[in-house]
Order: sequence, then C-alpha cells, then structure tokens
Amino acid sequence: MHSTTYPPLRLSWMIWGLGAMFYVIGFYQRVAPGVMTVELMSDFGLTAVALGNLSAFYFYSYVAMQIPTGLLADHWGPRRLLTLGAAVAGLGTFAFALAPDVGWANFGRLLIGGSVAVAFVGMLKLAAHWLPPRQYALASGMALFCGVMGAVFAGVPLRLLVDAFGWRPVMMVSAVVTCAVAVGIWWLVRDDPKDKGYATYAFTHADDDTRIPHSVLAGIREVFCYRNTWLLYLIPGAVVGSVLTFAGLWGVPYLTTHYGMEKTMAAAACSALLIAWAVGGPTFGWLSDHLGHRKPLYALGCLVQLAGWGAILLLPALPIWLLVLLLILVGFFSGNMIIGFAFAKESAPAQLAGTAAGVVNMGVMMGPMLLQPGVGWMLDQHWQGEMAEGVRVYGLEAYRSGFGLMLAWLALAMLLILFTRETHCKHLT
Repeated sequence: MHSTTYPPLRLSWMIWGLGAMFYVIGFYQRVAPGVMTVELMSDFGLTAVALGNLSAFYFYSYVAMQIPTGLLADHWGPRRLLTLGAAVAGLGTFAFALAPDVGWANFGRLLIGGSVAVAFVGMLKLAAHWLPPRQYALASGMALFCGVMGAVFAGVPLRLLVDAFGWRPVMMVSAVVTCAVAVGIWWLVRDDPKDKGYATYAFTHADDDTRIPHSVLAGIREVFCYRNTWLLYLIPGAVVGSVLTFAGLWGVPYLTTHYGMEKTMAAAACSALLIAWAVGGPTFGWLSDHLGHRKPLYALGCLVQLAGWGAILLLPALPIWLLVLLLILVGFFSGNMIIGFAFAKESAPAQLAGTAAGVVNMGVMMGPMLLQPGVGWMLDQHWQGEMAEGVRVYGLEAYRSGFGLMLAWLALAMLLILFTRETHCKHLT
C-alpha cells in the first residue's frame, strides 16, 4: 500500500532542479560558439559557412531527437533518460574541447545537441510526477528562464573565461561539470515519488503534455492535416532563428567589427537580447491568455521584430545606446514565439496536444539550424579577401546580405500568420 503523503515541496523542486541544471547546460552549449568565433575560426581554419555549420551541428541532432525523445521518456523514465543525456553531453563536450580538427569538433557538437534535446521533456515528466498541478505551469515557465540564464552565462562570463584560460580548457571544465550533473541525477533523482515512499501527483494532472500517442508518426501525420499546424511549424523558426543566429553566433563579430566594441561588451549586448527574450516569453503568454486571442499578438510581435532587426542591420552607425535598446526591444518581442505552442495545441484534437507542441518545437529549432550556416554562406559569398590574425574579416555589406535571410524569413512569417485561424484560446476541434 502506497503512502498518501505527498513529497515535501523542497524535495520535489530539488529533483526538478537537477533536471533544470541539465537544461541550463543545453542552452549554454547552444550559444557558446557565439563568443568564441575568432578562436574557433583560427584554430580550425574555418570559413564563415564552416563556422555556421559547426554551430548548427548542435541543431541537426537536436531536431532529429524531437520525435524519439517522447517515446524514450515514456519507456525509460526521466531518471535514466536525463542521466544518459547528460553523460553523452559530457562526452560530446570532451570531444569538442580536444578536437584536433573540425571533423571531431562537428562530432562533439552533434553529440551535445542530440543529448541535451531530452532535457525539456525529462523536466516536464518530473514536474508532472513530483509537483502539484498548480505548480506545473510555474515549472514550465521557470524552465525557459533557467535555459536563458544558461545562455547568458555563455555571454560575458564565458568570454572572460576564454580570455583568461583559452577556449579548450574552459570547454574541458564544462565537460566535467556536465558529467557531474549526470552523476547527481542518477544518484538523487527518481522517476516518481512512489520510489521514495510518497504519493504521486502523476494522476492529478489533467493535461500532461509529455504523454505521447501510441503511434507517434501517426499522430504527426494527423496534426499536419490541420492548416494551422503547417503555418505554426514554419513561423517560429524566423523568430528563434534570428535571435540565436545573432546572439548565438554572428552578433559578437558583427558588433566588434562594425561598432568597435570590445568582445566582452559585444557579448553583454547579445546577453541583453537573450534576457529580454526570457522576460518577453511569459509576458506574451500571459497577455495572450488574458486577452483571449493568439493571432493579433503573434503578428504584432513579428512586425516589431521585423522593424527592429531592419533598423539594427540596415541603418548605418547607430548610437550604441540606441543599438542596445533596439536589441532589447527585439528580444522582448521575440517572446511572442511562446504563443505558438498554445496556438498549435488548440488547433489540433486534445489527445494530440503534446504532438502538436512537439511539431512546433521542431519548427522552432529549424530556424537556427538553417540560418546559422545560411548567414555564414552569404558572408563567404561577399567576402572581399580581408584577413586579420589569420581569420576572415567580413564587411558591412556582407553582414547585411547574410542577415537579410533573417529579415526575409520574418517577412514570410508575417505573411503566414495572416492565414492562420484564430482559436480564441479554445480548442477548434
């Protein structure tokens, strides 16, 4: 006979927090190359497209893992899934840190992306079993906040560490920390409170988004039968792709080259963009629920982003204060992408809500996966032959051509939103 006493909240949040630590590492790894562009290009002799591809290897495997992750979470349970994920992420970071050439570096990034892809679903599984229903939404919101804090650490703090010790030793320490998190998860985390003698919350959650249909592929085929799903799959890549392509890779070299910023200041500006994004997400989610509409806020956010990025990238020699203000504005309005998850859930049958959210998440990650190497390719096409310390230097027109891909996708996203069907925060089917 199982206990009827629920676990202490302190214990529940500690167990969830270990999963969150792995999620923080995932976000940190996602944008870390952005402050090491010169070092990576110098060490491996990379062109811009090769650097974009190196960073994007993370997203190649991350996107590929979105479908099997739900099945693995159900079959193995979050403890084993998160432990294995963190262990493989640690091995991938070691491979990246010790890479003798770009092939090994790509392999390390591939391992990291595929392994950290399990973190979010694993966290939601833990929340559904360990936390009361009234705190489930809080845990979901805290997840994005924790993740962006990991990305912020990959800004100025990482840049200072790389300046002091070099990128390879810093990545080695990152690998050791990741492996330590794997050990902590295996030692302390349990799939369900029953494993520690407490009552479970698993059956009190009316809508556990981590449940996966019996046939995942059949579920995906079915959700794509609804027009909104297609549109909401294609739209968020423009938003997140723009943020992570700038803040996660090309922003620092652009700001240091064309605004004369120190690398730490450029990293700080990119971190300000990410922090504003973290604040904008829950704000747009709350506003959308409060107003009872999805489409207008989603469209407004994309319109402001298009105007903001256009000003940042096309207007010459902006005052630094205005440039940073525009980055913060764009970051905040990029939080509108969070609306897409609720929008998609309401556009498909209730039993496929989790599948619809997973499809949107794949669309989210398609953005940086395509834009990071795409911008790099455009930079190489417009390179004028200038070199500095063995690294290619790209002119303003080259950056404008590359970042033009971001503007084009955002313009397309604006057009696609017009064809979505408003749900009024209720299921259409």
